[in-house]
Amino acid sequence: MEFNTAQDAFEYFYREITLYGIQSSNTKFLKNIGFYIRNPMQNEITSSFRNWKKSYAEYEWDWYLSKNRSVEEIKKIAKIWDTMHNGDNIVNSNYGYQWNRNNQIEYVVNELKNNIESRRAVITIYDAKEHESYKYDTPCTLNIVFDVINNKLNMSVLMRSNDLWFGFCNDQYCFSNLQKLISEKLEISIGNYYHFANNLHLYKQHVK
Repeated sequence: MEFNTAQDAFEYFYREITLYGIQSSNTKFLKNIGFYIRNPMQNEITSSFRNWKKSYAEYEWDWYLSKNRSVEEIKKIAKIWDTMHNGDNIVNSNYGYQWNRNNQIEYVVNELKNNIESRRAVITIYDAKEHESYKYDTPCTLNIVFDVINNKLNMSVLMRSNDLWFGFCNDQYCFSNLQKLISEKLEISIGNYYHFANNLHLYKQHVK
């Protein structure tokens, strides 16, 4: 399945989950959903009923770039972050912190510079070997894979769990910016963005 923009994907899956989603205690969900976004940088969500704020997505992206795990400032804008720590304001889901652990961005760039056909250009975020730290905040993203085809940088994002309303809308904005950042380091064009979610869901309050 493929879409031209993130907006197209959002509206399609909002309808699909609403009509055909499996009911759980607090969500409706679809299983094993994968799709391509052909124009990743067309990443704004414009549905009037969603009222998505680019300003917040930009703030979150800048927070990732800071690599700072503290939610002391961002929780003032998005209260959900205040539920994701044990009182110390430190979370696991600052993805910038995660993808800079062990210099993963530079590893990806160097891997593709050294071998344009490499299948090893992978950033890992969720790590069950450190599950004892996941009591309050379990990262939703498993890993991000980059490859180059026809001299364009493609990206595949694999999610263990993805809330369509908040998670997808803001995540895809930040992930597509990551794709752009790495493409610029490689000095090549942006290709496709493939998004896979083991569980793609809407919380009950967002189902119309």
